Formats: sequence, C-alpha cells, structure tokens
Amino acid sequence: MLSDKVVLITGGSRGLGKALAKAFAAEGARVVIAARNPETLEAARREIESSGGEVLALAADMTQPADITRVVEAAVARFGRIDVLINNGGTLGPTPRPSLLDTDPDAMLETFRVNTVGPLRVTQAVLPHMLRQGRGLVINVTSDASRGAYPEWGAYGASKAALELIGLTWAAELEGTGVHVVNVDPGDLQTDMQQAAFPGEDISDRALPESAAPAFVWLASEGRVARERRADSGARVQV
Repeated sequence: MLSDKVVLITGGSRGLGKALAKAFAAEGARVVIAARNPETLEAARREIESSGGEVLALAADMTQPADITRVVEAAVARFGRIDVLINNGGTLGPTPRPSLLDTDPDAMLETFRVNTVGPLRVTQAVLPHMLRQGRGLVINVTSDASRGAYPEWGAYGASKAALELIGLTWAAELEGTGVHVVNVDPGDLQTDMQQAAFPGEDISDRALPESAAPAFVWLASEGRVARERRADSGARVQV
C-alpha cells in the first residue's frame, strides 16, 4: 500500500496518465492530476473518486511557470507534501509525422518546449519540497524513440532523448539527497497519442495503458523487497 504517498501526475486526465492515477489511488496514495482539458480532467476525477480514491484535479498547462507554481502549491496545501512526481505530459509533435527534411524548426522547438523544458520546469518546482523532506522520486516518462533512429520520429525522439539525459543529470546532481530520478519507457500503448502517430491504422495490438501502471507503482513502493530491487537512481526502466 502507498497510503502515505502523495503523487503528482502531469497529463493525468487520459491515456497512461489516467491509468497511473487510478493505479496509485487504488493502492491508497493521494493523487494530484494536472491536464489542460477541463472536461477529460473532470471525467478522470469522477472515475477515480467513484472507486474510492482521493484525488485533486487541476486544469493547468504544465509548461507554463504560473500554472506549475499554482499546481504545486495547491498539492502541498491540500496534502502537505509531494512524494512522487511523474512527468507524463507530452506531445507527439508535428503531425502527420514529417521527415527531418520537412520538419519545421519552430515545430521542433515547440516539441522540446513541451516534452523537455516542461518536465524540467515541473521538476524544478517540486524538488525544493522533496529536498526539505529528504526523500522523493521523480519519474520521467520516455520512449524507445529516444534511443532508436526511427524515420519521421526526429522531433519527438530528440525531445525524449534530451529528457532522458536531463533525468540522468538530475540523478547525478541529487545523489545522496534521498531524492531519486528514473526514466521509464512504458512501451507502445493504446493511447490517443499513439493513434495520432498512426492515423487510420489499427493499434489494437498495442498494450493497454493499465498494463504499464504496476511498474510505476513498484518503483514508488517503500516495501522492503522493492527497496532492495528498486532501479538505481538515474536508471532507464523499460516496461
């Protein structure tokens, strides 16, 4: 059980983010979800609460400093702390997916702003609270596109590769503080983003988002076995 944990999840209103929120709430964690769409956010809140979970849902653009500050302050005011941050919010980038030759550099910059700079800003806002606690876990949701040179995935893959390196750097800088940083690749999932990447194609062969959630819960567990087997800070975990 994670009844003593407070978990903040960006992009928490649908797809993997909602699956993570439901999984952590089912384990007793108090969950904070932030997303831009108020309608999907409210639907996620109702779904979690109907199952007995405790959730704070906040409409916010978690790339904007003012919104980030508001969400973090609201989470701490409501629950007293933040133990786990999951940087899940992101964008596919320009669609339909272009080759690098045809990629608009401004569109690539926007992809980096959302997928790389956004998580950096959120982590910067949450870390002071974790450091005061002397413990915490930051999970960056990444992708195999960060490691493979896939045609037409240049903008997205590069932004996730940068996020992975930032996660590794955070881990090195935070060594000995009690705060750990891990990059997690959940694999290809049946999500709106995956469907947008393959318009008109059947993606039912991909795993459901719920299948990846247990790995995240395991990483956040404070049980003895989990402590002994937890991936080292800075590791890259592939689900």
